[in-house]
Amino acid sequence: MEDEAAIAVREAALRAAAQVHTAEDEEERVDHGAPTLPTDHEVSRETLDLESASPPAPGGEAGQAGPSMTIDTESAARAARVTFKVRSDPGRFQHVLTVANQKGGVGKSTTAVNLGAYLALAGGRVLVIDLDPQGNATTGLGLDHRHLEQSVYDVLTGDIARESRLQRALSEVRPAYDTILIDCPPSLGLLTVNALAAADELLIPIQCEYYALEGLGQLLRNVDLVRANLNPQLSIGGILLTMYDGRTRLAEQVVQEVRKHFSDLVFQTVVPRSVRLSEAPGYGIPIALYDPLSRGGIAYRDLALEFAARTGLLASTTEGVR
Repeated sequence: MEDEAAIAVREAALRAAAQVHTAEDEEERVDHGAPTLPTDHEVSRETLDLESASPPAPGGEAGQAGPSMTIDTESAARAARVTFKVRSDPGRFQHVLTVANQKGGVGKSTTAVNLGAYLALAGGRVLVIDLDPQGNATTGLGLDHRHLEQSVYDVLTGDIARESRLQRALSEVRPAYDTILIDCPPSLGLLTVNALAAADELLIPIQCEYYALEGLGQLLRNVDLVRANLNPQLSIGGILLTMYDGRTRLAEQVVQEVRKHFSDLVFQTVVPRSVRLSEAPGYGIPIALYDPLSRGGIAYRDLALEFAARTGLLASTTEGVR
């Protein structure tokens, strides 16, 4: 299925390119059937309601935010308009989600950081594990990975089977968290295998561009191998479409083809291209604290709600939560 989907996306890209006439390039780039998202130079309607069009960064100048920063989660949740709650029940709702795709630059770290942030604002106890040697998720949460005394490397060294070391380590801390998010490197090596072996579900970010599904077949075959040999409970939790640009015909056609081939696996939430999402890591804070009412902030808030509903983490309105 995944190979057919990759071919379909390529054909969709060629059809889109054929429809763009040189003399009318800019006009043809507008897809009137696409979702009505603002361009990168605009902000969401909710953000326009604010008195300041340029939100201040809570951490001060770029790169100065850090772990000592104190967050008032209730105020932050109100500012981000997080109106839902997730269940926080020790020993009952632990959920480990691996975010993986061997393609680089598809939004893995951005998704792990921002999905985790919104789940935390909704009342969840969240742990984000950065398995990528580049340390982007670590940086996005205000830590300098170059100055850490210990890292996940210390967890993954030991005498037990190397593919199961993270799984063994997490078994000791799972009861302390409702959701554990694992950010993977852009490869299918040992680090990603450890993440898949430790996970309940896999979330696959896919960029809304020409090569969207290239290599997805290999990733899914690796999932089958992990199921057969290391983690029989591993499932595909969802496919997330990222970097959507509503100004291009191609982006909408990629969305249509991916939904056609993977149907219910694809999250309804689509993450748009957003300048604010790109800026937030420079301040060491997630979009929920940097500009929650930007297009990217609203998208990840919606993703958190959708993810919580899918996994059973979403608390009912009458249910008591922490």
